[in-house]
Amino acid sequence: MAKAPGFDILVSTLIRYFSEDQLSPPSLDEVSEKAKSLAPILGFSGNIDQVVNEALPGIQVRMGIGHSLVDDAADHDPDWTTKREIDLTYTTNYSKFLREEGWNSTVVGNLEIVTEKILGLLQDPQGEGQWSRRGLVIGHVQSGKTANYLGLVARAADAGYKFIVIVAGIHNNLRRQTQERVDEGFVGRSSDPQNKELVGVGLYPGHPQPVALTTLLQDFKKDDASKMRSSLTDWRKPVVVVIKKNVSTLSQIKTWLRDFNLSVGQDKIADAPMLFIDDEADNASVNTNKEDVDPTKTNKLIREILDLFTKNSYVGYTATPFANIFINPDSYGDKKTLEDLFPRDFIYCLDAPTTYFGAEKIFLDEPNGEKHLREILDAGDILPLKQNKNTNISELPGSLKEAFLTFILARAIRNIRGQSHKHCSMLVNVSRLVALQKTVRVLLNDYLKLVREAIRANYALPGERGLKNKYMRKIHDIFNEEYSDVEEEWSDVVQQLDAAVGSVRLFVVNSSKSDEALDYASYEKKGEALTAVAIGGLSLSRGLTVEGLTVSYMYRNTQMYDTLLQMGRWFGYRPGYEDLCRVYLSPESIGWYQHIANATEELRDRVKQMRQYGKTPKDFGLLVQSHPDALLVTALNKMRHAEQRTLQISYDGMLRETFVLSNDNSMHESNRTTFAELYRTLSAPEFASRRFEKAHDKRDCRVWRAVEADVVDEFLEQFKWHAHHATHKDLVRRYLNRIRDRFPVWDVAFMTIKDRGVPLEINDFKMVAQERSAGRRDANHLMQSDHGPGFFVTGKQRVAGTRDERVGLTKEEIEVAKELADKEKRKNGATDLDFRDVTVRGRPLLMLHLIDLYDKRDGSEERPEELLVNAPAIGVSFPVTGDFDQIDYVLNKVMLDQLKSDFLELPDADEDFDDY
Repeated sequence: MAKAPGFDILVSTLIRYFSEDQLSPPSLDEVSEKAKSLAPILGFSGNIDQVVNEALPGIQVRMGIGHSLVDDAADHDPDWTTKREIDLTYTTNYSKFLREEGWNSTVVGNLEIVTEKILGLLQDPQGEGQWSRRGLVIGHVQSGKTANYLGLVARAADAGYKFIVIVAGIHNNLRRQTQERVDEGFVGRSSDPQNKELVGVGLYPGHPQPVALTTLLQDFKKDDASKMRSSLTDWRKPVVVVIKKNVSTLSQIKTWLRDFNLSVGQDKIADAPMLFIDDEADNASVNTNKEDVDPTKTNKLIREILDLFTKNSYVGYTATPFANIFINPDSYGDKKTLEDLFPRDFIYCLDAPTTYFGAEKIFLDEPNGEKHLREILDAGDILPLKQNKNTNISELPGSLKEAFLTFILARAIRNIRGQSHKHCSMLVNVSRLVALQKTVRVLLNDYLKLVREAIRANYALPGERGLKNKYMRKIHDIFNEEYSDVEEEWSDVVQQLDAAVGSVRLFVVNSSKSDEALDYASYEKKGEALTAVAIGGLSLSRGLTVEGLTVSYMYRNTQMYDTLLQMGRWFGYRPGYEDLCRVYLSPESIGWYQHIANATEELRDRVKQMRQYGKTPKDFGLLVQSHPDALLVTALNKMRHAEQRTLQISYDGMLRETFVLSNDNSMHESNRTTFAELYRTLSAPEFASRRFEKAHDKRDCRVWRAVEADVVDEFLEQFKWHAHHATHKDLVRRYLNRIRDRFPVWDVAFMTIKDRGVPLEINDFKMVAQERSAGRRDANHLMQSDHGPGFFVTGKQRVAGTRDERVGLTKEEIEVAKELADKEKRKNGATDLDFRDVTVRGRPLLMLHLIDLYDKRDGSEERPEELLVNAPAIGVSFPVTGDFDQIDYVLNKVMLDQLKSDFLELPDADEDFDDY
């Protein structure tokens, strides 16, 4: 059917309007109304419904252009890309390739905009003189960072960058995966020595193939590269290498380039501008004693390679901004070593498309969390969290068996949905030890055989007859529990079970020690889809893409932010099957992921705030380096042989809460008394004028404004913090005194909600508890190690509710916060970070809470188990200033050993662990 005049322009206008000017996906009615209002302006008089249907895919899947923090004082013109003509052959072909691979057109268009902006932050390769640029791009785990840096590589090659190095982590399988993507998206020819066919962009007529010095099977080799020297002397084509972050490989490249310079009689390469892409830039590589992946040597070699070019740009990519390039400049002997790769010129935060299935959706969106998260409660005795080479297991936890059956169901449902030609995977990450990974594979394979036999013997039986088999009954029960809300009926699903279970293949994935490669591409070449269960450790924890990941089972023991986030391979894009995805974690891991999701989102927001205040990337580095969570993030396992370390801590713009609650009621009784004493102090006549009555606030919180810091400090001293928070108690009080000159007074809020339950009566005030669920309950763990009484951890490791920090603000102050949020186009209005801004409240805030803690893990109970009643907890919120006043904190060996023994995986040098 022919389109009416103005059809295409109306569709594109709608997509552009809702992509650029709206914060959240519009409703169908909103799109229709906008189409009706634009139609006469654009001369369209046809069917509006057809226009809306055409525009919806481009509207519903959107991707922002991100935001940056730039050192404006540097001598640099960010608009150089628009001031000369650039032939965009590589860029155009790459965009075309992505669209043909099924990428949404709007997302591809935004990718082009973003990569042009990042290229503008680099230097013009045709610029005169010597120069070097250093930058960092912060993305999300499994969100398309590789696509972004390949887009940047294509643009850089179009602009005139001639030598391009891509460092793809420290694992062989990740390097191979990246090489394959470079072949398809940039080179245009497979580098498989057995099959050098045209692929990807190479299928487009006239694609100018770059020179590739690495292959699918082989990292950089100096001798092989030397044979191609004659083809490099005139640099007519870009040259690209894809390597591991490995000392020997980097040494070979450095030596080869140095020899190349000598052969043409120059000290530095002057006619080949160089771009160095450092994927997983935070992994340089920590947690290792191996000399070949030593972080200091690796860093030094990268700098020396860059220095061989008169014109060079370094761009690090990471999803974990709590990275050692920021945090750890003084944990090695040569402080300048790490500082030289610091992103001094720019930091660019990427936005994820609206279809991204990420940490925020899983861990911070409560309905989504309930849908997708499952707690592992039965694995402790079977799979100990602390493992060594003598650890043995002889059975699988029931939760892992259930996760496996859920995976088979998900494969069957996806087949019904027409996705039988799409890969479908399950991740099992329960040990870093290769021997244990292989044992899990054997046990899971035995279980697979039993399930396969049961399905084949019973799936075709009519009605209830097939369900007499215990395995079939279990699968049926799991379907009703997990997928009762899907459109597919059990009668249809059961018919697909045989095909689903028959297609399952088990893989152990641990870099070079793997006995079989997890090679999705080989199945694609045969026109087949792979149904894979990937069992592994660190190789699954950083960089490696597990295609079609549907069910994840992770039972690991670490609190390192970058490690935990990178373990989240379940993040990504799940078109047509997001509702089937399940993530199995321990309650403690769920709590830490929720905490980390909050912390990392806050860091990304701080980049925006720093831009408002005219700060530089150096200030962001200072923020991360001095973040109080650095006690866990940084070098606990980078300094395991150290006697002590002095950290610089800042609480600028931070909220610290006592989310660990003792199971000792005498501690809570003491703290309730301390609450009452503070209330009586503030009820004295001298504070009467500071009592804040907020008539428009529906809650009955009691707030005093401009209370002297001495009063707050005395309260913090008297309040009993659980041993888990002892370090932060000391730091918070010291920071209070550090900033006393600037913030001599505080706001103090007694948080309460509408009457329910049994309130705590303090004089005339009825303080009602806020309900929280327990993210972890551990009544004996700390008691056994003499660190204090047992404890519970609140869900999400939070005490305050969302936007609690607006308490005690005037209408005018709330308006200022809303203006800040509007300026940054926050989707859901002003956040606690906005309320914390120094231009809003202008003072620190002490919040006092009562918590009723429940164990809500068993949804079948009418009333969840009550763990604690009226348990006092506090939150201390410091204003966002950007000045980062710091205090010293000496972390000694005793504290290190305590933290390590309780929380962290620290393999010894002689263990059979993978990929360190």
